[in-house]
Amino acid sequence: MDVKRDHIAPTGLLERWFRLSEHGTTVRTELLAGLTTFLTMAYIVFINPNILADAGMPKGAVFVATCLVAALGSMVMALYANYPIALAPGMGLNAYFAYVVVLQIGYTWQAALGAVFISGCLFLAVTLTGLRSVIVDGIPRSMRIAITVGIGLFLAIIALKNAGVVAASPATFVTVGDLHKPSTVLAVIGFLMVAALSVRRVKGALLATILTITALSFAFADNTFQGVVSLPPSIAPTLFALDISGALTGGILNVVLVFFLVELFDATGTLMGVANRAGLLTEGKMDRLDRALMADSSSIFAGALLGTSSTTAYLESASGVEEGGRTGLTAATVAVLFLACLFFAPLAGSVPAYATAPALFYVACLMLHELVDLDWDDLTEVIPACVTALLMPFTYSIANGVAFGFITYAVLKGLTGRAREVKPIVWVIAAVFLFKFVESGGAH
Repeated sequence: MDVKRDHIAPTGLLERWFRLSEHGTTVRTELLAGLTTFLTMAYIVFINPNILADAGMPKGAVFVATCLVAALGSMVMALYANYPIALAPGMGLNAYFAYVVVLQIGYTWQAALGAVFISGCLFLAVTLTGLRSVIVDGIPRSMRIAITVGIGLFLAIIALKNAGVVAASPATFVTVGDLHKPSTVLAVIGFLMVAALSVRRVKGALLATILTITALSFAFADNTFQGVVSLPPSIAPTLFALDISGALTGGILNVVLVFFLVELFDATGTLMGVANRAGLLTEGKMDRLDRALMADSSSIFAGALLGTSSTTAYLESASGVEEGGRTGLTAATVAVLFLACLFFAPLAGSVPAYATAPALFYVACLMLHELVDLDWDDLTEVIPACVTALLMPFTYSIANGVAFGFITYAVLKGLTGRAREVKPIVWVIAAVFLFKFVESGGAH
């Protein structure tokens, strides 16, 4: 007797839609995989509203938009592409949206949402026309690695600031913060907690840490408890609030370009990585990659309409794959759980920035792992990559890091007689950013 098939034989609608038997899985396995994925990425419903609130966006509305677009994107991935990959607003891009586009460059959050919408349309266009592969193949691997590492460093400095571990200094730019503050102490404890739980492979380590530090904040840091469950707050303040005309004026080109490039690399890399872990690659390729990318791109402009920064595929989906998730039923389970989150808005409103900072800093640490994949023997690859990664936190701008990196890559290859190694798309991107710097002097 086949114990696995006898346990829960996949039949009916779920079998026809997700082809469970073909993928060697069961309903129970897929549901547990979906729960695992959700627990590893549910932290976003607390972190995303906190970050975008710093840009002046209504926290309650962003919370609802985050839950809705995560549910929508994951369900589209489930039903259209049939992959066990969940989507939600992406880390790094939300920080770029809030701290660079709005607070540093000076765009309204409505115009920033317009830029996200435009980048989503571009993403969809290059997917439909087949240009995606030309762009992705044309970008050097070292630069793709550098962008990931640089975003990690950028998240790290934001997390340390929110935790109170670092503070501004007129003499040295940054210095250590007040380590006697209860909020800073709790943030340090939170980081050690999330790291220890993750080492012990505890599911939902980030979520458990956020909730634990929030609970402690009521007793030790004068936080105010707002409740746990209620009807969802109104999404009206952010729904259809995007300003596309504002996004198209005043030098928004480099903003849209950064959104687009990071979305494209992040989505493609995550999809391929998770699919590989799930054994869903055929001769090194995803059979339904374009469908998966269309789910990703459609979620980007849907999120802009609802009122949140760019949505992307989540690498945390790999945790569900490790639990046996192989089909879209895993992603559909995640979608349903994100809808259930809508009723926990008071809890989300009670979560302070220093409670999410440990999870943010932990994610940043993990993103630095990509450095090991650089070819350290080729300085024409390493130097531009390091320029990209280091200038993101030191100029407090993902855009500046990407810009200086591409310009350095093209110029260094040219000066060392290796210009032929530079693909046309790199010359185009470098030229666009160089023109921007010549025109503006680098000032925003």
